[in-house]
Amino acid sequence: MTLSIADQNKLDAFWSYCVKNQYFNIGYPESADFDYTILERFMRFSINNCGDWAEYCNYLLNSFEFEKEVMEYFAQLFKIPFEESWGYVTNGGTEGNMFGCYLGRELFPDGTLYYSKDTHYSVAKIVKLLRIKSRVVESQPNGEMDYDDLMHKIAADGERHPIIFANIGTTVRGAVDNIAIIQQRLKEAGIAREDYYLHADAALSGMILPFVDEPQPFTFADGIDSIGVSGHKMIGCPIPCGIVVARRKNVDLISVEIDYISAHDKTITGSRNGHTPLMMWEAVRSHTLADWQRRIRHCLDIAQYAVDRFQAAGVNAWRNKNSITVVFPCPSEAVWKKHCLATSGDVAHLIASGHHLDTSKVDALIDDVIADLNARAA
Repeated sequence: MTLSIADQNKLDAFWSYCVKNQYFNIGYPESADFDYTILERFMRFSINNCGDWAEYCNYLLNSFEFEKEVMEYFAQLFKIPFEESWGYVTNGGTEGNMFGCYLGRELFPDGTLYYSKDTHYSVAKIVKLLRIKSRVVESQPNGEMDYDDLMHKIAADGERHPIIFANIGTTVRGAVDNIAIIQQRLKEAGIAREDYYLHADAALSGMILPFVDEPQPFTFADGIDSIGVSGHKMIGCPIPCGIVVARRKNVDLISVEIDYISAHDKTITGSRNGHTPLMMWEAVRSHTLADWQRRIRHCLDIAQYAVDRFQAAGVNAWRNKNSITVVFPCPSEAVWKKHCLATSGDVAHLIASGHHLDTSKVDALIDDVIADLNARAA
């Protein structure tokens, strides 16, 4: 069986469209400067990482050996002894967040999940899917959680086992919730550390903070119980994916033995993409610490350049500490559609990604935003 000429032409047209728009993105946290050519030969195989990569699986075409090394890398990056951790390569940040919330719910079945207004929209879906009690907490103007409101709502609920969803880089404003303050406030409220769960959503900043000089607290050494990071954002990947890491003792609570694959399963999805672990393995094995530091420094420099250019023109643009997200007043629909910007209320943002080798794309956007704002003010 072969495709018709018309269908082949349709694919060729889509190929041309993808080539033309490969580096279009300035409004969303995605890096397009990846090259996994060395892995293309594996696309002819049905590689399925069903179950636990640490155990034997009767489905032989898996990439468990590579996934294990990926998890070793991220355990070290997020400062937890590998033997005390467990996690896997997910299909994206939402699955990682669901996994963390799932662990929290299993540990505290009657606990309430607390998350800020600036949290990613997927958490509201997770709440419904897990049928978990939840409370939305107010945010500060910079997108960071309002800790007074958090404690007020925990006290009002009489909640003794809160499940805290902390943002390590919010979607719109790039804000990092201070998990040191959260833990201190819970301690002051008389809630012992073993009586609550703390998940960190580090979809973007999980591959930024490990490589800066003064990171905000976000690791297991800083007190988290689980963390999720995206693979297609700062790292870059043709297939959306992510990595989730948790404390092994909590993961053991959800392990299920599956007889027909002769394996245990601790994951959300069961059958899992076996190609994305190969891609994450290639990415972490081919980049040194210095490589990541240079990449992050470049992105942060581009972001600061954008802030400086905006402010020099009288535009109220800003970014949070260690953030590659630049927030500015929302321009007209014509401008934000032209540049594919993410907008929320009265603000928009740009993301300084790894594929921005110079400031040309940022400059083009800033020129249009400044002209648009001036035209509307006239």
